[in-house]
Amino acid sequence: MSFILGLTGGIGSGKSAASQWFETQGITVVDADIVAREVVAKGQPALEQIQQQFGDWVLLDNGELNRTALREYIFKEASARQQLEAITHPAIRQSIIQQLTAASSAYVILVSPLLFETNQHQLTDRSLLIDAPIEHQIARASQRDGQSIQQIEKIIQVQMSREKKLTLAHDVVLNDGDLNHLYAQLEILHQNYLKLSHKNKPS
Repeated sequence: MSFILGLTGGIGSGKSAASQWFETQGITVVDADIVAREVVAKGQPALEQIQQQFGDWVLLDNGELNRTALREYIFKEASARQQLEAITHPAIRQSIIQQLTAASSAYVILVSPLLFETNQHQLTDRSLLIDAPIEHQIARASQRDGQSIQQIEKIIQVQMSREKKLTLAHDVVLNDGDLNHLYAQLEILHQNYLKLSHKNKPS
Protein backbone atom coordinates (compact mmCIF):
# COMPACT_ATOMS: atom_id res chain seq x y z
CA MET A 1 0.00 0.00 0.00
CA SER A 2 1.16 3.55 -0.80
CA PHE A 3 2.23 6.11 1.79
CA ILE A 4 -1.03 7.86 2.82
CA LEU A 5 -1.22 11.57 3.58
CA GLY A 6 -4.26 13.00 5.34
CA LEU A 7 -5.12 16.53 4.17
CA THR A 8 -7.52 18.71 6.13
CA GLY A 9 -8.50 22.31 6.86
CA GLY A 10 -11.50 24.33 7.95
CA ILE A 11 -14.01 26.00 5.64
CA GLY A 12 -12.31 28.60 3.42
CA SER A 13 -8.81 27.48 4.42
CA GLY A 14 -7.76 26.54 0.89
CA LYS A 15 -7.93 22.77 1.36
CA SER A 16 -9.50 22.27 -2.09
CA ALA A 17 -6.87 24.45 -3.81
CA ALA A 18 -4.17 22.37 -2.11
CA SER A 19 -5.67 19.01 -3.10
CA GLN A 20 -6.07 20.20 -6.71
CA TRP A 21 -2.37 21.20 -6.77
CA PHE A 22 -1.34 17.73 -5.57
CA GLU A 23 -3.49 16.20 -8.32
CA THR A 24 -1.59 18.23 -10.94
CA GLN A 25 1.58 16.56 -9.61
CA GLY A 26 0.10 13.15 -10.46
CA ILE A 27 -0.91 12.27 -6.91
CA THR A 28 -4.16 10.33 -6.43
CA VAL A 29 -6.63 12.16 -4.17
CA VAL A 30 -9.47 10.38 -2.37
CA ASP A 31 -12.04 12.96 -1.29
CA ALA A 32 -14.07 11.97 1.78
CA ASP A 33 -16.86 14.44 0.85
CA ILE A 34 -17.27 12.79 -2.57
CA VAL A 35 -17.23 9.32 -0.98
CA ALA A 36 -19.89 10.49 1.52
CA ARG A 37 -22.15 11.45 -1.42
CA GLU A 38 -21.43 8.22 -3.30
CA VAL A 39 -22.38 5.89 -0.42
CA VAL A 40 -25.87 7.43 -0.17
CA ALA A 41 -26.49 7.48 -3.93
CA LYS A 42 -29.62 5.87 -5.38
CA GLY A 43 -29.40 2.08 -5.19
CA GLN A 44 -26.70 2.02 -2.49
CA PRO A 45 -27.33 -0.10 0.66
CA ALA A 46 -26.74 2.89 2.96
CA LEU A 47 -29.58 4.83 1.32
CA GLU A 48 -31.96 1.90 1.86
CA GLN A 49 -30.90 1.77 5.53
CA ILE A 50 -31.53 5.53 5.90
CA GLN A 51 -35.00 5.09 4.38
CA GLN A 52 -35.78 2.20 6.77
CA GLN A 53 -34.49 4.21 9.76
CA PHE A 54 -36.23 7.54 9.08
CA GLY A 55 -39.06 6.85 6.63
CA ASP A 56 -39.93 7.50 2.98
CA TRP A 57 -39.81 11.28 3.46
CA VAL A 58 -35.99 11.16 3.20
CA LEU A 59 -36.34 10.34 -0.52
CA LEU A 60 -37.12 12.69 -3.38
CA ASP A 61 -39.65 11.67 -6.04
CA ASN A 62 -36.78 10.36 -8.21
CA GLY A 63 -35.61 8.03 -5.43
CA GLU A 64 -32.54 10.08 -4.49
CA LEU A 65 -31.76 11.30 -0.98
CA ASN A 66 -33.52 14.52 0.05
CA ARG A 67 -30.40 16.08 1.56
CA THR A 68 -32.09 19.35 2.52
CA ALA A 69 -34.92 17.68 4.46
CA LEU A 70 -32.55 15.26 6.20
CA ARG A 71 -30.08 18.03 7.07
CA GLU A 72 -32.86 20.12 8.65
CA TYR A 73 -34.16 17.11 10.57
CA ILE A 74 -30.81 16.09 12.10
CA PHE A 75 -30.12 19.73 12.96
CA LYS A 76 -33.20 19.67 15.22
CA GLU A 77 -32.91 16.07 16.46
CA ALA A 78 -29.53 15.33 18.08
CA SER A 79 -30.15 11.56 18.25
CA ALA A 80 -30.96 11.50 14.52
CA ARG A 81 -27.43 12.66 13.66
CA GLN A 82 -25.99 9.73 15.65
CA GLN A 83 -28.37 7.30 13.91
CA LEU A 84 -27.38 8.66 10.50
CA GLU A 85 -23.65 8.51 11.28
CA ALA A 86 -24.01 4.91 12.50
CA ILE A 87 -25.25 4.05 9.00
CA THR A 88 -23.00 6.22 6.86
CA HIS A 89 -19.62 6.28 8.65
CA PRO A 90 -18.83 2.54 8.30
CA ALA A 91 -19.80 2.66 4.59
CA ILE A 92 -17.69 5.78 4.02
CA ARG A 93 -14.69 4.26 5.82
CA GLN A 94 -14.90 1.02 3.83
CA SER A 95 -15.07 2.87 0.50
CA ILE A 96 -12.17 5.16 1.47
CA ILE A 97 -9.99 2.17 2.38
CA GLN A 98 -10.80 0.48 -0.94
CA GLN A 99 -9.89 3.61 -2.92
CA LEU A 100 -6.69 4.24 -0.93
CA THR A 101 -5.61 0.63 -1.44
CA ALA A 102 -6.27 0.82 -5.20
CA ALA A 103 -4.17 4.00 -5.68
CA SER A 104 -0.97 3.56 -7.71
CA SER A 105 0.62 7.03 -7.46
CA ALA A 106 3.88 7.60 -5.51
CA TYR A 107 1.75 8.39 -2.48
CA VAL A 108 -1.97 8.94 -2.01
CA ILE A 109 -3.95 11.69 -0.28
CA LEU A 110 -7.11 11.38 1.79
CA VAL A 111 -8.67 14.84 1.86
CA SER A 112 -11.30 15.28 4.55
CA PRO A 113 -12.65 18.34 6.39
CA LEU A 114 -13.33 16.04 9.38
CA LEU A 115 -10.05 14.09 9.25
CA PHE A 116 -9.50 14.31 13.03
CA GLU A 117 -13.14 14.54 14.15
CA THR A 118 -14.09 11.21 12.49
CA ASN A 119 -10.75 9.50 13.30
CA GLN A 120 -10.02 9.17 9.58
CA HIS A 121 -6.47 10.28 10.41
CA GLN A 122 -6.00 6.74 11.75
CA LEU A 123 -6.04 5.57 8.11
CA THR A 124 -3.08 7.82 7.26
CA ASP A 125 0.69 7.80 7.82
CA ARG A 126 0.99 11.58 8.16
CA SER A 127 -1.32 14.60 8.27
CA LEU A 128 -1.19 18.03 6.64
CA LEU A 129 -3.31 20.94 7.86
CA ILE A 130 -4.05 23.85 5.55
CA ASP A 131 -4.46 26.64 8.08
CA ALA A 132 -5.73 30.19 7.59
CA PRO A 133 -6.64 33.10 9.85
CA ILE A 134 -10.39 33.18 10.56
CA GLU A 135 -10.85 36.46 8.68
CA HIS A 136 -9.34 34.81 5.57
CA GLN A 137 -11.63 31.78 6.01
CA ILE A 138 -14.73 33.97 6.21
CA ALA A 139 -13.74 36.12 3.23
CA ARG A 140 -12.96 33.13 0.98
CA ALA A 141 -16.01 31.08 1.96
CA SER A 142 -18.42 34.00 1.52
CA GLN A 143 -17.02 34.77 -1.95
CA ARG A 144 -17.10 31.12 -3.00
CA ASP A 145 -20.37 29.85 -1.50
CA GLY A 146 -22.47 32.99 -1.31
CA GLN A 147 -23.23 32.18 2.34
CA SER A 148 -23.72 34.88 4.93
CA ILE A 149 -20.91 35.67 7.36
CA GLN A 150 -23.15 34.45 10.20
CA GLN A 151 -23.65 31.05 8.48
CA ILE A 152 -19.89 30.67 7.93
CA GLU A 153 -19.11 31.64 11.52
CA LYS A 154 -21.57 28.96 12.71
CA ILE A 155 -19.80 26.32 10.58
CA ILE A 156 -16.40 27.41 11.96
CA GLN A 157 -17.73 27.15 15.54
CA VAL A 158 -19.00 23.59 14.92
CA GLN A 159 -15.70 22.43 13.38
CA MET A 160 -12.74 21.46 15.57
CA SER A 161 -10.82 24.56 16.64
CA ARG A 162 -7.73 25.73 14.76
CA GLU A 163 -5.71 25.40 17.95
CA LYS A 164 -6.67 21.75 18.41
CA LYS A 165 -5.96 20.90 14.75
CA LEU A 166 -2.56 22.60 14.99
CA THR A 167 -1.60 20.28 17.85
CA LEU A 168 -2.73 17.17 15.93
CA ALA A 169 -1.27 17.79 12.46
CA HIS A 170 2.26 16.67 11.54
CA ASP A 171 2.63 19.43 8.92
CA VAL A 172 1.00 22.85 8.69
CA VAL A 173 0.78 25.24 5.74
CA LEU A 174 -0.34 28.78 6.59
CA ASN A 175 -2.43 29.88 3.62
CA ASP A 176 -2.52 33.64 4.26
CA GLY A 177 -1.33 34.86 0.85
CA ASP A 178 -1.99 34.19 -2.83
CA LEU A 179 -2.02 30.80 -4.60
CA ASN A 180 1.66 31.02 -5.57
CA HIS A 181 2.51 31.43 -1.88
CA LEU A 182 0.45 28.29 -1.12
CA TYR A 183 1.96 26.29 -4.00
CA ALA A 184 5.54 27.15 -3.00
CA GLN A 185 4.94 25.68 0.46
CA LEU A 186 3.23 22.60 -1.00
CA GLU A 187 6.14 21.95 -3.39
CA ILE A 188 8.58 21.63 -0.47
CA LEU A 189 6.24 19.22 1.33
CA HIS A 190 5.58 17.25 -1.87
CA GLN A 191 9.31 16.54 -2.28
CA ASN A 192 9.43 15.38 1.35
CA TYR A 193 6.40 13.11 0.88
CA LEU A 194 8.03 11.56 -2.21
CA LYS A 195 11.07 10.70 -0.06
CA LEU A 196 8.89 9.32 2.74
CA SER A 197 6.86 7.24 0.28
CA HIS A 198 10.08 5.82 -1.18
CA LYS A 199 11.24 4.79 2.31
CA ASN A 200 7.82 3.33 3.01
CA LYS A 201 7.95 0.96 0.04
CA PRO A 202 8.94 -2.62 0.87
CA SER A 203 12.35 -3.47 -0.57
